[in-house]
Amino acid sequence: MTTFLLIRHASHDLMGRTVAGWMPGVHLNDFGRVEAERLADRLVTSPIDSVYSSPLNRSIETARPIAARIGCDIEIRETLGEFHFGSSGRSLADLEGSGHWSELNARRSDGHPPGGESTLEVQHRVLMELGRIRAAYPDSTVVVVSHGDVLKAAVAHVLGLHLDYLQRFELAPASVTRIVWNDGGPLLLGLNETAAVASPVATPQ
Repeated sequence: MTTFLLIRHASHDLMGRTVAGWMPGVHLNDFGRVEAERLADRLVTSPIDSVYSSPLNRSIETARPIAARIGCDIEIRETLGEFHFGSSGRSLADLEGSGHWSELNARRSDGHPPGGESTLEVQHRVLMELGRIRAAYPDSTVVVVSHGDVLKAAVAHVLGLHLDYLQRFELAPASVTRIVWNDGGPLLLGLNETAAVASPVATPQ
């Protein structure tokens, strides 16, 4: 049985304002670095055997304190990277008037943004990667740091939830979602587990 700790990366300055997507150079802000450190503190007593991450800076920077505390390297996987929206760098305000953007959010099961990938394609690649991790760590606890929509697509599979309903639950920055997966299938143990972070830095909107 493999236990997955699925973690959404911590906060950055573009969050809630711009589609960061695969933009280079998007790093955690001060608040996000506090979130990442506090997250590592919470997980230090967990029997973690390996840490996997998306190749994007904000995910690696979230994974780094966890890996440092347990003394392991971070396994980087392209398949855990952000959704290819085809809209990286565009503001959410600008996209609100886009028919393609509205269609994608209303019909995640078959929407396909120009120059991007469908939610079904995202779900397929993240589930394939989780399957490979299961094969490598069949009786272990593994941290997987990725992105909100990518992890939500994986959770939707676990719950048997239609992809059109991804907006019915949230995964907050630096949250932990716990799944155990054995030959009988996956079981969700905890969704969007968070802890309040006391910091003089304002929380991004």
